[in-house]
Amino acid sequence: MALEAPTPTPGVGPTPAALESDEPHVAADASTFALPAGSFANRNKTTRVVSANVTVWKRIREIWRSRELLINLVRTEIKVKYKNSVLGLVWSMISPAMTLAIFYLVFQVILKNGMPNFVIFLFSGLLLWNFFQTGVQAGTGVIVNNAGIVKKVSFPREILALASIGSASVFFFFQAIVMVIFMLALKAPPDWKLIPLLFLALAAVTVFAAALAVFLSAVNVYLRDTQHLVEVLLTAWFWACPIVYSYQRTISAQLHRHHLVWLYFLNPVTPLVMTFQRVLYNIRIAPVTTPDHTLTVFLPPWPWTTYALADGIILAVSVVLLILALMVFGRLEGNFAEEL
Repeated sequence: MALEAPTPTPGVGPTPAALESDEPHVAADASTFALPAGSFANRNKTTRVVSANVTVWKRIREIWRSRELLINLVRTEIKVKYKNSVLGLVWSMISPAMTLAIFYLVFQVILKNGMPNFVIFLFSGLLLWNFFQTGVQAGTGVIVNNAGIVKKVSFPREILALASIGSASVFFFFQAIVMVIFMLALKAPPDWKLIPLLFLALAAVTVFAAALAVFLSAVNVYLRDTQHLVEVLLTAWFWACPIVYSYQRTISAQLHRHHLVWLYFLNPVTPLVMTFQRVLYNIRIAPVTTPDHTLTVFLPPWPWTTYALADGIILAVSVVLLILALMVFGRLEGNFAEEL
């Protein structure tokens, strides 16, 4: 159960002409990915070859030099997705707005689940999850979907996976606008003092999603079932996060009773989702709709430092995972052309 997020369009990507227009910038001077043009017939051009011996730090520098290409890839993907659409990016706001309106009608008006402003609680988690899911799912198949470009045009291939995270961040921004509108309509302000925690959690999920996208995009070239497996795992992963249900209200007691709290929080997305809920939902204790108006705890009574520490640890681990993903990508991309 998740908000309808923009799904990756198979085969959508920059045209070879668009990439070639950026090639002089990408292949500037003595790049670690380049060989002297004199070794080829055309001595006026610099030609790249894939080398698994390039260190990860040189790969990172090459990606940084190609940041303009990364921005162009994100812009191109969004333009192609909404090509010939009258409303364009407005659709990325209409879809979640309609879904939230239905959730509000079903859970708060008809079923009356007893949780005040449940739609805000739900959207707090979905906002981050949709960003994570969209980026990882799109990034997994991006190399295969753009096989023609990968085989014909020379550029750092990791940029394709990173561009999927970039386009997901654009959709995240527009869904965040919908979130603000609903919070204003329901008069449910966030905890303004904890707003910086949102940026820490967002940075952590961005790096974590980028690490998975880079790694899975390379693996999917050799094992094509990876893309389908990821879709299934993401569905199960969604329910492993306290998005639709309240961790404190529903499963906290059982986890503590069986000493499984540590296992539940091995899921790196869980603390990030709970950070968004703590800041945006901002209702820790409230009476439920019972005759005696019993007080119910919806969010853990943790200090802000607990959230900050958890998010900081996830960010640090994600940085390490991204470095490892780039190393694996570098080892595997040597045979991309043959496999594609």
